[in-house]
Amino acid sequence: MNLEHLGLNHSDPVAAAAWYCQNLGMTVARKFGAPGLGHFLADARGKMMLEFYFNAKAGVPDYAAIDPFAFHIAFHVDDVAAVRSRLLKAGATPEGEVNINDDGDHITIVRDPWGISLQFVKRTKPMF
Repeated sequence: MNLEHLGLNHSDPVAAAAWYCQNLGMTVARKFGAPGLGHFLADARGKMMLEFYFNAKAGVPDYAAIDPFAFHIAFHVDDVAAVRSRLLKAGATPEGEVNINDDGDHITIVRDPWGISLQFVKRTKPMF
């Protein structure tokens, strides 16, 4: 069994999909129209997807109020500081600085323009 996607109810799935494609290098694997306007976005490896959709009955979470250590989406990158800087210029907001943990991993967290926490990490020992 393998993970396929993480679904996120979102107030503006079309704009979120565009921002993630433009700024995180994701690509639209599949999309559908109204009422949900769902977009499945594949990562660079094509192994995992995020789904942004709108479902009024479920209610959109207040992502900005959720602590990043309760929920975040993590991406492996080669240069954490450069990605952080580029995303801040693209409308993300910082959640602290770039940190180095006890294992030597470089980690930072920013929030996308809708408040979703995004973690960027360069690991000294790759997970895969």
